[in-house]
Amino acid sequence: MGSTSGENTSGGVGRRDLIKRSAALGLISVPAMGFLSACASGGGGGSNDNENKGKTSKSNPFGAEKGGKLDVVIFKGGYGDDYAKAWETDYQKKLGITSTHTGTQEITGKLQPRFNAGNPPDIVDDSGAQQIKVDVLYKNGQLLDLAEVLDAPSVDDPSKKVRDTLIPGTLDPGIQEGKVVALNYIYTVWGLWYSGKLFKEKGWTPPKTWDDFLTICQDAKKQGIGGLAHQGKYPYYINVAIMDMIAKKGGIDAVKAIDNLDPKAFVGSDAAQAGIEAIYEIVEKGLLMPGTNGLTHTESQTRWNQYKAAFITCGSWLENEQLKQTPTDFDMKFLPMPLLSGSAMPFEAIRAGSGEPFIIPAKAKNLPAAKEFMRHMLSKEWSTLFAKQANSLTILQDGVDTGVTLRPGTQSTVEASKAAGTNTFRFLYPDWYSEMDTAIQNASNELMAKRIQPKEWLKRCQAAVDKQAKDPASKKNHHD
Repeated sequence: MGSTSGENTSGGVGRRDLIKRSAALGLISVPAMGFLSACASGGGGGSNDNENKGKTSKSNPFGAEKGGKLDVVIFKGGYGDDYAKAWETDYQKKLGITSTHTGTQEITGKLQPRFNAGNPPDIVDDSGAQQIKVDVLYKNGQLLDLAEVLDAPSVDDPSKKVRDTLIPGTLDPGIQEGKVVALNYIYTVWGLWYSGKLFKEKGWTPPKTWDDFLTICQDAKKQGIGGLAHQGKYPYYINVAIMDMIAKKGGIDAVKAIDNLDPKAFVGSDAAQAGIEAIYEIVEKGLLMPGTNGLTHTESQTRWNQYKAAFITCGSWLENEQLKQTPTDFDMKFLPMPLLSGSAMPFEAIRAGSGEPFIIPAKAKNLPAAKEFMRHMLSKEWSTLFAKQANSLTILQDGVDTGVTLRPGTQSTVEASKAAGTNTFRFLYPDWYSEMDTAIQNASNELMAKRIQPKEWLKRCQAAVDKQAKDPASKKNHHD
């Protein structure tokens, strides 16, 4: 989602000994994305060059012309947009191309009219709650196939293609029908979060089993603290917990069954039933933070920062997004979803991969400059600029200079990724099938509000899968 991301200036600047290993940060999961290859390599070049094209060279393979202008729109969520401004300053210095910069959370409101009028920006960070769905843009023929960028020489090592410098599997979420049409730029992990300070004060050990998780939630409730907070107005977030439980219980086959629209993806799946019944237990036992179902992401996260809940579900943008709300000594920590008994995956397994999709519209006015900008995004220099400004990792292998200090929450995701090794997974259905994703989110919203029970949730989710399976185009996507 990348709709939120935040960084806690407060905490771990002193942890330099942990951070000096950051040369290896980009490599944290090089083998880890093997599950993800979605049998796609990105189709033809889709080169729609125009009047802004200048002379091409080894250092300027697309002919981005000096004196040109680039129209850049950035989702201004948890990562902010300072990183993009730093990129644009460097781009002007290196190539003499100026930018118009728009930072906004209203991606659909600002950009849908421009797409409709055939006057889109040149490059867009298409993220957040008001994202224009990538699959919809693709079906309308509005996205450039990014193969030409990915097959271009890397800025850092021209003997390598750009695509060969990326963490394996990170291109997968941007694939539609075999073509990479969105570049998910930020390396993200998803799961549970807690305060190291609160856990130390209460004598709680971070739980590895679901029973231990429930015990902490029950102890928290006795002390007037919520067990689990979630961002109720955006059920995307509780689906992090639900879908992770299903994946870890049933293994990669349970993930593929959903992505590949299996007739038993939900109804008839023991893993799906066990996962949703476990989450419903939190609801039934009154272990949710009071009021959490009615809160936005930032409202819920801020209450969690105020120690009103033991746990919250989120992706690794959380620390950045909560920068101003997080107490200095909060000590934000990441935790993989605890295990149900008989789970196919180990406790260390995490949902990991790329988030924050960047797109180049097919009708961009300055395609050469947009392609060159994206090529520079995948250089170590710009990846490091991003890490400094946004306290987060990119999809570039070994993409951060050793001098960059990360905050405690982000550092804990680095350590979790190393512990996971190859035990990572990623659902691709939200990127491929936004309508199905919305239907599953809506069912989860009803479940968390106790308006439906697990059996009905499974039925609604299976109905969404079955409906999607009837679309002939869905046969062109396959999670191998």
